Amino acid sequence: MAVIKLGNIAPAFTLQDQAGNKVSLKDFRGEANVVLYFYPKAMTPGCTVQARGLRDSKKKLSKLNTVVLGLSPDPVKRLLKFTEKEDLNFTLLADEEHAIADKYGVWDLKKFMGKEYMGILRTTFIINKEGRFAYIMSKVRTKSHHDDVIEILETLAP
Repeated sequence: MAVIKLGNIAPAFTLQDQAGNKVSLKDFRGEANVVLYFYPKAMTPGCTVQARGLRDSKKKLSKLNTVVLGLSPDPVKRLLKFTEKEDLNFTLLADEEHAIADKYGVWDLKKFMGKEYMGILRTTFIINKEGRFAYIMSKVRTKSHHDDVIEILETLAP
């Protein structure tokens, strides 16, 4: 696992998006900030609320020269269904083997209703145009995630 620390270069990756196209983090270097958010599972209540908030904030995020990449262990087909159902206007990435989640340190032991299992820890990384970690949100509130991200981006803006 890479060292996840503010100022460090974000670990590189290339994954398939909801349409089956390959997307790499390096595609955005020098072009835009990236909000890379890890979420547990498409079409679940919390993940849907979080995605809708980001969808509805597209205009503000664009003004801040920022793109959104949502990453989960879902297969491409499920991501496409999620995108179509919720009319999402940003990229979702399939990390079925959770290799990227491992790299970013967000694949870990979780507990729910007395059961323990491995899964995604809901986390957001803000990566600047140089490809470096500018902010790490480990405590994510799905209902206000989009507003929290915009507020952070505004404070980071030069």
